[in-house]
Amino acid sequence: MKLSQFKFYLPQELIADNPPENRDESRLIVLNRTTQSIEHKTFKNILDYFSDGDVFVINNTKVFPARLYGEKEKTGARIEVFLLRELNKESLLWDVLVDPARKIRIGNKLYFGEDSELVAEVIDNTTSRGRTLRFLFDGSYEEFRKILQGLGETPLPKIHQREVSAEDEFRYQTIYAKHEGAVAAPTAGFHFSRELMKRLEIMGVEFAEITLHAGLGNFRDIEVEDLTKHKMDSEEMNVEESQAEIINKAKENKKKICAVGTTSMKAIETAVSITGMVKPYKGWTNKFIFPPYEFSVADAMITNLHLPMSSVMMMVAAFAGYDFVIKAYKEAIAEQYKFFTYGDAMLII
Repeated sequence: MKLSQFKFYLPQELIADNPPENRDESRLIVLNRTTQSIEHKTFKNILDYFSDGDVFVINNTKVFPARLYGEKEKTGARIEVFLLRELNKESLLWDVLVDPARKIRIGNKLYFGEDSELVAEVIDNTTSRGRTLRFLFDGSYEEFRKILQGLGETPLPKIHQREVSAEDEFRYQTIYAKHEGAVAAPTAGFHFSRELMKRLEIMGVEFAEITLHAGLGNFRDIEVEDLTKHKMDSEEMNVEESQAEIINKAKENKKKICAVGTTSMKAIETAVSITGMVKPYKGWTNKFIFPPYEFSVADAMITNLHLPMSSVMMMVAAFAGYDFVIKAYKEAIAEQYKFFTYGDAMLII
Protein backbone atom coordinates (compact mmCIF):
# COMPACT_ATOMS: atom_id res chain seq x y z
CA MET A 1 0.00 0.00 0.00
CA LYS A 2 1.01 3.58 -0.62
CA LEU A 3 1.09 6.56 1.73
CA SER A 4 -1.23 8.58 -0.53
CA GLN A 5 -3.99 5.99 -0.07
CA PHE A 6 -4.37 7.21 3.52
CA LYS A 7 -4.90 10.84 2.61
CA PHE A 8 -8.31 12.33 3.37
CA TYR A 9 -9.69 15.76 4.16
CA LEU A 10 -10.19 16.33 7.88
CA PRO A 11 -11.76 19.68 8.81
CA GLN A 12 -9.74 21.42 11.55
CA GLU A 13 -12.85 21.84 13.71
CA LEU A 14 -13.19 18.04 14.01
CA ILE A 15 -9.86 17.78 15.88
CA ALA A 16 -10.86 17.70 19.55
CA ASP A 17 -8.76 20.23 21.45
CA ASN A 18 -10.31 19.50 24.84
CA PRO A 19 -11.47 16.35 26.61
CA PRO A 20 -15.21 15.59 26.93
CA GLU A 21 -16.77 16.24 30.34
CA ASN A 22 -17.00 12.52 31.14
CA ARG A 23 -14.51 9.96 29.83
CA ASP A 24 -17.05 7.25 29.01
CA GLU A 25 -19.54 9.51 27.23
CA SER A 26 -17.53 9.99 24.05
CA ARG A 27 -19.25 8.88 20.88
CA LEU A 28 -18.46 5.41 19.58
CA ILE A 29 -18.51 4.30 15.96
CA VAL A 30 -18.77 0.49 15.78
CA LEU A 31 -17.43 -1.44 12.79
CA ASN A 32 -18.61 -5.02 12.37
CA ARG A 33 -16.18 -6.77 10.04
CA THR A 34 -18.45 -9.78 9.48
CA THR A 35 -21.56 -7.88 8.40
CA GLN A 36 -19.62 -4.82 7.12
CA SER A 37 -22.10 -2.69 9.06
CA ILE A 38 -21.49 0.57 10.94
CA GLU A 39 -23.35 1.61 14.12
CA HIS A 40 -23.29 4.88 16.07
CA LYS A 41 -23.26 4.54 19.86
CA THR A 42 -21.85 6.05 23.05
CA PHE A 43 -18.68 4.61 24.56
CA LYS A 44 -20.60 3.13 27.51
CA ASN A 45 -22.30 0.84 24.97
CA ILE A 46 -19.14 -1.30 24.68
CA LEU A 47 -20.79 -3.32 27.48
CA ASP A 48 -23.18 -4.69 24.83
CA TYR A 49 -20.38 -6.24 22.76
CA PHE A 50 -18.51 -8.27 25.38
CA SER A 51 -19.29 -11.00 27.90
CA ASP A 52 -17.93 -13.21 30.67
CA GLY A 53 -14.38 -14.44 30.03
CA ASP A 54 -13.51 -11.86 27.38
CA VAL A 55 -10.23 -9.96 27.85
CA PHE A 56 -9.29 -6.33 27.29
CA VAL A 57 -5.57 -5.76 26.75
CA ILE A 58 -4.72 -2.33 28.20
CA ASN A 59 -1.49 -0.33 28.14
CA ASN A 60 -0.61 0.85 31.65
CA THR A 61 2.19 3.20 30.59
CA LYS A 62 2.19 6.60 32.27
CA VAL A 63 2.99 9.82 30.43
CA PHE A 64 5.68 11.92 32.06
CA PRO A 65 5.88 15.74 31.74
CA ALA A 66 8.35 15.63 28.88
CA ARG A 67 8.28 19.23 27.63
CA LEU A 68 10.70 21.65 29.29
CA TYR A 69 11.41 25.31 28.60
CA GLY A 70 14.89 26.61 29.29
CA GLU A 71 17.34 29.32 28.38
CA LYS A 72 20.57 29.08 26.47
CA GLU A 73 23.70 30.27 28.27
CA LYS A 74 24.96 33.78 27.45
CA THR A 75 22.19 34.66 24.98
CA GLY A 76 19.23 33.76 27.22
CA ALA A 77 17.35 32.54 24.14
CA ARG A 78 14.24 30.55 25.03
CA ILE A 79 14.68 26.90 24.08
CA GLU A 80 12.07 24.14 24.14
CA VAL A 81 13.43 20.74 25.08
CA PHE A 82 11.34 17.62 24.57
CA LEU A 83 12.62 14.65 26.59
CA LEU A 84 12.40 11.54 24.41
CA ARG A 85 14.05 8.87 26.54
CA GLU A 86 16.47 8.36 29.38
CA LEU A 87 19.71 6.85 28.06
CA ASN A 88 21.64 6.46 31.29
CA LYS A 89 20.26 6.83 34.81
CA GLU A 90 23.68 7.21 36.51
CA SER A 91 25.01 9.86 34.10
CA LEU A 92 21.61 11.61 33.71
CA LEU A 93 21.87 11.30 29.92
CA TRP A 94 18.76 11.91 27.83
CA ASP A 95 17.80 11.82 24.17
CA VAL A 96 15.90 15.04 23.44
CA LEU A 97 14.48 17.20 20.69
CA VAL A 98 15.31 20.88 20.80
CA ASP A 99 13.51 23.81 19.21
CA PRO A 100 14.85 26.00 17.63
CA ALA A 101 17.46 23.38 16.77
CA ARG A 102 19.74 25.63 14.73
CA LYS A 103 20.73 27.58 17.87
CA ILE A 104 21.92 24.56 19.87
CA ARG A 105 25.37 23.07 19.41
CA ILE A 106 27.58 20.60 21.26
CA GLY A 107 29.01 22.19 24.41
CA ASN A 108 26.11 24.62 24.91
CA LYS A 109 24.63 24.78 28.40
CA LEU A 110 20.89 25.12 28.99
CA TYR A 111 19.30 26.44 32.18
CA PHE A 112 15.86 25.37 33.44
CA GLY A 113 13.69 26.89 36.15
CA GLU A 114 13.56 30.44 37.52
CA ASP A 115 16.65 29.92 39.65
CA SER A 116 18.37 27.61 37.18
CA GLU A 117 17.35 24.59 39.28
CA LEU A 118 18.59 22.33 36.51
CA VAL A 119 21.48 22.78 34.14
CA ALA A 120 22.14 20.56 31.12
CA GLU A 121 25.02 20.34 28.69
CA VAL A 122 24.65 19.32 25.04
CA ILE A 123 27.06 16.44 24.44
CA ASP A 124 25.90 14.98 21.13
CA ASN A 125 24.25 16.19 17.97
CA THR A 126 22.55 13.19 16.39
CA THR A 127 19.97 14.56 13.93
CA SER A 128 18.75 17.94 12.73
CA ARG A 129 16.51 18.36 15.79
CA GLY A 130 17.79 15.60 18.09
CA ARG A 131 20.45 16.09 20.76
CA THR A 132 21.85 14.21 23.74
CA LEU A 133 21.85 16.17 27.00
CA ARG A 134 23.69 15.47 30.22
CA PHE A 135 22.00 17.01 33.23
CA LEU A 136 24.52 18.43 35.70
CA PHE A 137 23.01 17.66 39.09
CA ASP A 138 24.72 16.76 42.37
CA GLY A 139 21.73 15.51 44.37
CA SER A 140 20.13 12.06 44.40
CA TYR A 141 18.38 10.58 41.37
CA GLU A 142 15.06 10.84 43.22
CA GLU A 143 15.62 14.57 43.76
CA PHE A 144 16.53 15.00 40.09
CA ARG A 145 13.31 13.27 38.95
CA LYS A 146 11.25 15.36 41.36
CA ILE A 147 12.67 18.60 39.93
CA LEU A 148 12.12 17.28 36.39
CA GLN A 149 8.47 16.53 37.28
CA GLY A 150 8.03 20.03 38.66
CA LEU A 151 9.59 21.81 35.69
CA GLY A 152 8.13 19.61 32.96
CA GLU A 153 4.85 20.19 31.15
CA THR A 154 2.32 17.63 29.92
CA PRO A 155 3.41 16.82 26.32
CA LEU A 156 0.12 17.63 24.63
CA PRO A 157 0.64 17.41 20.83
CA LYS A 158 1.37 20.80 19.24
CA ILE A 159 -1.51 20.38 16.79
CA HIS A 160 -3.85 21.51 19.59
CA GLN A 161 -2.42 25.04 19.51
CA ARG A 162 -3.37 25.94 23.05
CA GLU A 163 -1.74 26.30 26.44
CA VAL A 164 -1.50 23.14 28.51
CA SER A 165 -4.00 23.32 31.39
CA ALA A 166 -4.03 21.79 34.87
CA GLU A 167 -6.80 19.50 33.60
CA ASP A 168 -4.43 18.01 31.02
CA GLU A 169 -2.23 16.64 33.82
CA PHE A 170 -4.80 13.95 34.57
CA ARG A 171 -6.88 13.87 31.38
CA TYR A 172 -3.85 13.27 29.13
CA GLN A 173 -3.43 10.04 31.08
CA THR A 174 -5.49 6.85 31.41
CA ILE A 175 -7.02 6.13 34.81
CA TYR A 176 -4.97 2.91 34.97
CA ALA A 177 -1.58 4.51 34.17
CA LYS A 178 1.17 2.99 36.37
CA HIS A 179 4.63 2.84 34.83
CA GLU A 180 6.11 6.18 33.80
CA GLY A 181 7.92 6.33 30.48
CA ALA A 182 5.61 7.47 27.66
CA VAL A 183 5.90 10.83 25.90
CA ALA A 184 2.67 10.21 23.97
CA ALA A 185 -0.49 8.94 25.63
CA PRO A 186 -2.27 5.70 24.68
CA THR A 187 -5.41 7.71 23.91
CA ALA A 188 -7.84 4.82 23.27
CA GLY A 189 -7.71 4.18 27.02
CA PHE A 190 -8.92 7.71 27.83
CA HIS A 191 -12.53 6.58 27.36
CA PHE A 192 -12.48 4.17 30.31
CA SER A 193 -13.90 5.52 33.57
CA ARG A 194 -13.62 3.70 36.92
CA GLU A 195 -17.36 3.01 36.82
CA LEU A 196 -17.22 1.48 33.34
CA MET A 197 -14.25 -0.72 34.24
CA LYS A 198 -16.07 -1.89 37.36
CA ARG A 199 -19.17 -2.77 35.30
CA LEU A 200 -17.03 -4.75 32.85
CA GLU A 201 -15.41 -6.62 35.76
CA ILE A 202 -18.83 -7.45 37.21
CA MET A 203 -19.76 -8.90 33.80
CA GLY A 204 -16.69 -11.17 34.04
CA VAL A 205 -14.44 -9.29 31.63
CA GLU A 206 -10.75 -9.49 32.56
CA PHE A 207 -8.04 -6.90 31.99
CA ALA A 208 -4.56 -7.93 30.88
CA GLU A 209 -2.03 -5.14 31.41
CA ILE A 210 0.95 -4.62 29.14
CA THR A 211 3.39 -1.70 29.20
CA LEU A 212 4.49 0.04 26.02
CA HIS A 213 6.06 3.45 26.45
CA ALA A 214 4.60 5.27 23.47
CA GLY A 215 7.00 7.62 21.72
CA LEU A 216 6.77 10.56 19.35
CA GLY A 217 7.17 8.23 16.37
CA ASN A 218 3.39 7.79 16.50
CA PHE A 219 3.04 11.42 15.35
CA ARG A 220 6.03 11.58 13.04
CA ASP A 221 5.21 12.24 9.38
CA ILE A 222 5.80 9.30 7.08
CA GLU A 223 8.00 10.64 4.30
CA VAL A 224 8.04 7.70 1.87
CA GLU A 225 5.27 6.75 -0.55
CA ASP A 226 6.25 3.07 -0.33
CA LEU A 227 5.23 2.04 3.20
CA THR A 228 7.63 -0.91 3.25
CA LYS A 229 10.47 1.65 3.35
CA HIS A 230 9.23 3.46 6.50
CA LYS A 231 11.11 2.74 9.74
CA MET A 232 9.27 3.18 13.03
CA ASP A 233 11.05 4.54 16.12
CA SER A 234 11.78 1.90 18.75
CA GLU A 235 9.61 1.87 21.88
CA GLU A 236 10.28 0.05 25.14
CA MET A 237 7.71 -2.58 26.15
CA ASN A 238 7.05 -5.27 28.72
CA VAL A 239 4.58 -8.17 28.77
CA GLU A 240 4.72 -10.05 32.06
CA GLU A 241 4.09 -13.78 32.23
CA SER A 242 0.96 -13.44 34.40
CA GLN A 243 -0.61 -11.06 31.85
CA ALA A 244 0.33 -13.24 28.88
CA GLU A 245 -1.42 -16.13 30.66
CA ILE A 246 -4.66 -14.12 30.96
CA ILE A 247 -4.62 -13.50 27.19
CA ASN A 248 -3.69 -17.09 26.31
CA LYS A 249 -6.38 -18.56 28.56
CA ALA A 250 -9.03 -16.45 26.82
CA LYS A 251 -7.66 -17.56 23.46
CA GLU A 252 -7.80 -21.24 24.45
CA ASN A 253 -11.38 -20.79 25.70
CA LYS A 254 -12.36 -19.08 22.41
CA LYS A 255 -13.21 -15.82 24.21
CA LYS A 256 -12.89 -12.37 22.66
CA ILE A 257 -9.58 -10.55 23.06
CA CYS A 258 -9.88 -6.79 22.60
CA ALA A 259 -6.77 -4.64 22.17
CA VAL A 260 -7.37 -1.21 23.69
CA GLY A 261 -5.41 1.05 21.38
CA THR A 262 -2.75 0.68 18.73
CA THR A 263 0.02 0.46 21.36
CA SER A 264 -1.60 -2.58 23.02
CA MET A 265 -2.06 -4.18 19.60
CA LYS A 266 1.58 -3.50 18.68
CA ALA A 267 2.75 -5.03 21.98
CA ILE A 268 0.83 -8.29 21.67
CA GLU A 269 1.76 -8.66 18.00
CA THR A 270 5.41 -8.18 18.99
CA ALA A 271 5.18 -10.71 21.84
CA VAL A 272 3.29 -13.42 19.94
CA SER A 273 4.96 -16.79 19.29
CA ILE A 274 4.73 -18.93 16.13
CA THR A 275 1.94 -20.93 17.82
CA GLY A 276 -0.19 -17.78 18.14
CA MET A 277 0.22 -17.55 21.92
CA VAL A 278 1.56 -14.46 23.70
CA LYS A 279 4.86 -14.99 25.47
CA PRO A 280 6.51 -12.80 28.13
CA TYR A 281 8.56 -10.07 26.47
CA LYS A 282 10.81 -7.35 27.85
CA GLY A 283 12.65 -5.20 25.36
CA TRP A 284 12.00 -2.93 22.41
CA THR A 285 9.68 -2.94 19.41
CA ASN A 286 9.71 -0.99 16.16
CA LYS A 287 6.89 -2.99 14.59
CA PHE A 288 5.05 -1.14 11.84
CA ILE A 289 1.69 -2.68 11.00
CA PHE A 290 -0.02 -1.68 7.75
CA PRO A 291 -2.20 -3.55 5.23
CA PRO A 292 -2.04 -6.36 4.37
CA TYR A 293 -1.23 -7.91 7.75
CA GLU A 294 -2.29 -11.14 9.44
CA PHE A 295 -3.17 -10.51 13.10
CA SER A 296 -2.50 -13.37 15.53
CA VAL A 297 -4.08 -12.46 18.87
CA ALA A 298 -6.87 -9.86 19.10
CA ASP A 299 -10.27 -10.24 17.47
CA ALA A 300 -11.54 -6.82 18.54
CA MET A 301 -9.99 -3.40 18.89
CA ILE A 302 -10.81 -0.06 20.50
CA THR A 303 -9.08 2.95 19.02
CA ASN A 304 -9.51 6.67 18.42
CA LEU A 305 -10.13 8.34 15.09
CA HIS A 306 -6.73 9.18 13.66
CA LEU A 307 -5.12 11.84 11.52
CA PRO A 308 -4.65 11.36 7.76
CA MET A 309 -1.56 9.41 6.67
CA SER A 310 -0.65 8.44 10.24
CA SER A 311 0.95 5.09 11.09
CA VAL A 312 -1.81 4.39 13.63
CA MET A 313 -4.53 4.84 11.00
CA MET A 314 -2.65 2.31 8.86
CA MET A 315 -2.75 -0.27 11.66
CA VAL A 316 -6.51 0.24 12.02
CA ALA A 317 -6.92 -0.24 8.26
CA ALA A 318 -4.90 -3.47 8.48
CA PHE A 319 -7.22 -4.75 11.22
CA ALA A 320 -10.62 -3.68 9.87
CA GLY A 321 -9.87 -3.72 6.15
CA TYR A 322 -8.74 -0.70 4.16
CA ASP A 323 -11.97 -0.05 2.21
CA PHE A 324 -14.13 -0.50 5.31
CA VAL A 325 -12.04 1.97 7.34
CA ILE A 326 -12.08 4.59 4.58
CA LYS A 327 -15.88 4.23 4.41
CA ALA A 328 -16.16 4.51 8.22
CA TYR A 329 -13.92 7.58 8.34
CA LYS A 330 -16.04 9.31 5.68
CA GLU A 331 -19.16 8.51 7.71
CA ALA A 332 -17.52 9.72 10.94
CA ILE A 333 -16.65 13.05 9.28
CA ALA A 334 -20.20 13.39 7.90
CA GLU A 335 -21.56 12.68 11.41
CA GLN A 336 -19.17 15.26 12.94
CA TYR A 337 -17.22 12.82 15.11
CA LYS A 338 -14.20 14.29 16.90
CA PHE A 339 -10.72 13.09 15.95
CA PHE A 340 -7.31 12.63 17.56
CA THR A 341 -6.15 13.00 21.20
CA TYR A 342 -9.36 13.94 22.98
CA GLY A 343 -11.68 12.73 20.24
CA ASP A 344 -14.28 9.99 19.94
CA ALA A 345 -13.72 6.23 19.84
CA MET A 346 -14.02 3.39 17.37
CA LEU A 347 -14.77 -0.24 18.19
CA ILE A 348 -13.89 -2.87 15.58
CA ILE A 349 -15.39 -6.35 16.11
